Amino acid sequence: MSVPVLSPARPRYAAAPGPLPRTGGEAASIDDADIQLSKEDFALIAGIARDQAGIVIRAHKAAMIRGRLLRRLRALNLRSVRDYCDLLRGPDADAELPQLLNVLTTNHTAFFRERHHFDHMRAHGLPETLAHAARGDGRVRIWCAAASTGEEPYSIAAIVNAVNPGRNLDVRILATDIDTDVLARATAAEYSREVVERAPADLRGLLQCEPAGRDTVRIGANLRRLLTFRQLNLVQPWPMRGPFDAILCRNVMIYFDGPTKKSIVDRSFDLLRPGGWLYLGHSESLSPPHPGFELIGRTVYRRR
Repeated sequence: MSVPVLSPARPRYAAAPGPLPRTGGEAASIDDADIQLSKEDFALIAGIARDQAGIVIRAHKAAMIRGRLLRRLRALNLRSVRDYCDLLRGPDADAELPQLLNVLTTNHTAFFRERHHFDHMRAHGLPETLAHAARGDGRVRIWCAAASTGEEPYSIAAIVNAVNPGRNLDVRILATDIDTDVLARATAAEYSREVVERAPADLRGLLQCEPAGRDTVRIGANLRRLLTFRQLNLVQPWPMRGPFDAILCRNVMIYFDGPTKKSIVDRSFDLLRPGGWLYLGHSESLSPPHPGFELIGRTVYRRR
């Protein structure tokens, strides 16, 4: 699947006066004064996040953003946030924008997080979906739209495998995220034993973990083969044609403004088959209600 390439909105990020940032050589020392984020630089970062990824960053998040930018300063051997913002205004911005978005995105996740969704999938969503597929072409497609480090899509795969053991159906799960760093970790499918042990005890075994190191395990091969990981920016065109039987777009739309949320919901509706399922995060809802979706349970919607 081809993935749209990020392109900076160049007119908005006009070059600022001042020297070009220094890169390479010995590591630059960074003092507290160097990582102060001016109002102008915050406006630049927030504008890029909004324009490139639809992420809304409020002013009260400035301290958090400053802390995250420190990672890029160290990686690029820059002395100050101002130097980094000069880089974003300059001719090398194209190469840096994906890395900036990686540090700006939030990647909190866990195996079987918001368990009520997985209970619904196991008891209702998947049995109905598999029965529908068995009566038709045998094709089942599920999309996890914010895969992060992989715990969510592997949880989906675990439930699919539990409900559909050995059935002759064509089941595939697409897992996407804008952050290339977390996708690399998700594709590796390796996790610390501690992370896996935080999963609910009665579901943990469904992950079919295999030893991968002294303190790490790897998700079982039966689950890994169900998944395809791809980078995708949700605010840019989607290359998938669908239809999907279920879409999980959880705990990501809270970062978007109203028009962006509406666009994602509308496009999700277009990609779902009639009777397909849409799962949102615990603090998200279709507000105002979407005429094409019916609320079935806690943040579980069905295409009419």
